Amino acid sequence: IDIVDSGSINIAETIISDLDEQQRTLFRRRHIGFIYQFFNLIPTLTVAENIALVLELNGKSGETAQTRVRQLLSKLELEDRADDFPDLLSGGEQQRVAIARAIIHQPALILADEPTGNLDTHSGKKVLQLLIEQTRALNSSLLIVTHNLAVAKQADRMVALEDGKLIKSRGELAW
Repeated sequence: IDIVDSGSINIAETIISDLDEQQRTLFRRRHIGFIYQFFNLIPTLTVAENIALVLELNGKSGETAQTRVRQLLSKLELEDRADDFPDLLSGGEQQRVAIARAIIHQPALILADEPTGNLDTHSGKKVLQLLIEQTRALNSSLLIVTHNLAVAKQADRMVALEDGKLIKSRGELAW
């Protein structure tokens, strides 16, 4: 979302830093899934509509989109909440909806800010497993920001930052 000060960003064989604002917006919509710590669900859309929104914005609607929405709702144990609005959901349910919205379009990159932070242990494990399965099946990347060491240890690569600087990565120091 921010423009780089120096260097370049390359995602899915596209140099993002060379794109204009409209091109970056379209690229994000098509190739990046965002999982925000505070959900960012649209309150006037139902659970199913929030999840399907990315597909619709990318020109993919209809039965295929609805099938994919139903599959994700089932995997996240939210089938009975499809027609509810976000304000009727618990924090954990809202987080699972936000995760479904981020992965529905099978992005090349998923950026996740504390994706299990609002979930109980069972739901957190299930969601993390789904994210890992999704990224491996599609050969995509998942970047998670977390304070939860158990979540971080599920990663193929783990780094620690302090004041914006890399202070260690897995293997350098004991975690």
